[in-house]
Amino acid sequence: MGKTAYCIIVNLLCLGAMVFAQPSPDDSLQTSAPVVQYDHNYSTPFVIGEIYIEGNKRTKPYIIERELPFKKGDSIYLPELVHGFEISRAQLMNTTLFNEVVIALKSFRGYYVDIQIQVKERWYIFPIPYLKPVDRNLTEWAKQGYGLNRVNYGFKFTYNNFTGRNDKLKLWLITGYTQQIQFQYEQPNADKSLKHGYRLGFTYAFNREVNYATQDNQQRFVDSLADGIRQWTANIDYTYRPGLRTVHSVRLGFVHQEVDERIAELNPKYYGRSLNKISYPELSYQVNYVNVDYKPFPLTGIVAEGSIIRRGIHADMNMWQLSGKFTRSWQLSRKNYYSLQGNGVLRVPFDQPYINQRMFGYGDMYLRGLEKYVIDGVAALMTRHSFRRELFKFSVPTYLKSRSHDRIPFRIYARLFGDVGYAYNKSSTVIYANSLSNRILATYGAGIDLVSFYDFVLRLDYSFNQLGQNGLFLHIKNDF
Repeated sequence: MGKTAYCIIVNLLCLGAMVFAQPSPDDSLQTSAPVVQYDHNYSTPFVIGEIYIEGNKRTKPYIIERELPFKKGDSIYLPELVHGFEISRAQLMNTTLFNEVVIALKSFRGYYVDIQIQVKERWYIFPIPYLKPVDRNLTEWAKQGYGLNRVNYGFKFTYNNFTGRNDKLKLWLITGYTQQIQFQYEQPNADKSLKHGYRLGFTYAFNREVNYATQDNQQRFVDSLADGIRQWTANIDYTYRPGLRTVHSVRLGFVHQEVDERIAELNPKYYGRSLNKISYPELSYQVNYVNVDYKPFPLTGIVAEGSIIRRGIHADMNMWQLSGKFTRSWQLSRKNYYSLQGNGVLRVPFDQPYINQRMFGYGDMYLRGLEKYVIDGVAALMTRHSFRRELFKFSVPTYLKSRSHDRIPFRIYARLFGDVGYAYNKSSTVIYANSLSNRILATYGAGIDLVSFYDFVLRLDYSFNQLGQNGLFLHIKNDF
């Protein structure tokens, strides 16, 4: 790159090379352009001077600096500094601490450069009432008749950034369909190096209705039980984050379940043998790599995750699980994007109790277009392909006297997609017929994505599957 190009970069940076976290047409944060003196000797690197941070009323400054690929005193060339601003913006947004981030050069002092970071913090405390259907998705709830007796309600207290160090405190008191008490505290920056952390959790849950089997690719429930199902879980995790993008975690947990004695009659393989209670430890290791523009809805970059789990140490519970997940997203042109996702799970030995066979249809492991079904298995592979085009990007004023919540941003995308998956289940035809196991599955369709702040993502899909079925499906994800 010639000197002319470097001059352009320098002047652009000096005029306030701002990188926006969630840009919208009326974003208006501005910084004044400093007077700069330089001698056009671009072979000499600049030195990072002061780093000024504004808007962090609760977040500790060193938590913000932890996400930067540079620090005070580093020597850096201008192209690297421009790229460092882009990385810093993405890293700070992916902490989920801020609604908006702006990074710019504040001033030049010879070959020293001062940097200014402006953030708009989120609301961190959510003492809100809780109301949510218990079914695995909205389609399943509709099939159950939208019954209010299948709704959990209660109080959900979440305190993000509890001490200003990106730690999280959760306390849930839920009743209704399920009685649940849950406590969790997560501190990812527990030491001075900000590399080591921990997580503590405890959950108690009681449910009178039990999903005791899968038949014809549908969950089968029984709700006429006196004792239902009870579960106690406790865990302690250790986390290690040596750099910006990779996190290692080790979890030690303990699970105790008790189920009504009639379940063993309905499904002898529920716990593997004719048992009505089981206790077991669980040890797992997981590694995550995140290098994307916006983690809740990535349009560019890579997300990768791998884990190994050991569940149980005796004949009543004996399972090894190896799983991996990979997502790669590309920007094809100014408004067009493509993403590829792959998931894989392997559980051994293959002869597992029913509670260890849940595969497609649970959590994020599903094929778009087969939301009505569940598919059990001990091994599975799945790929998703999505092509998106940005349709609209705008923001709506809130008329609140709040610097950080004066508007709500929206982004809307059109999407075409196709999914392929396969689940192997050794016992799918032994007790109950489940025709979707042990066969290649394919779905496709089109949809609309709506993205807003607080990691809110709404997806509306019209999907087709190989069974000749089609339908409209709604998925909602948010940070609450």
